[in-house]
Amino acid sequence: MKQKLIIGRTDKVDLPELNLENVQAKIDTGAYTSAIHCSGIHIEKDDDGRDILCYKISGSRLGKGKKARSFKTTEFHLKKIRSSNGQMQERYIIKSKIILFGKAYKAEFSLSDRSHMKNPILLGRKLLNGKFVVDVSEEDLSYQLKLNKTA
Repeated sequence: MKQKLIIGRTDKVDLPELNLENVQAKIDTGAYTSAIHCSGIHIEKDDDGRDILCYKISGSRLGKGKKARSFKTTEFHLKKIRSSNGQMQERYIIKSKIILFGKAYKAEFSLSDRSHMKNPILLGRKLLNGKFVVDVSEEDLSYQLKLNKTA
């Protein structure tokens, strides 16, 4: 049986495909799908009429001194998700690698406005299942391991 890693209630994560480092994330076993804070979410058409998902990740949500970044992708889908207030919403879903404890995991993220939330990233059960056990008395365990490896 594979040993599960202990993850705390929050951590700082890297999403290399989005060129994001040390972004604050909340671990949420109540959420199925992970989420990332985005704004300006809209669809454009390319020259061939294909849908292109456009979105922006605000610099202030990424940490001090970071600039907002705009992204475009054709690799996405729509999914119905129950929000934290119980309402069903259709959200765009993207896939991106996330680094936790020095290992890359492929994860799905719903794009949503999390400006009213403390953490710009939420990690849900779909990512956590079978890999991690949550210890709510701990924080930033993956980030601490990263710092210790670079020291």
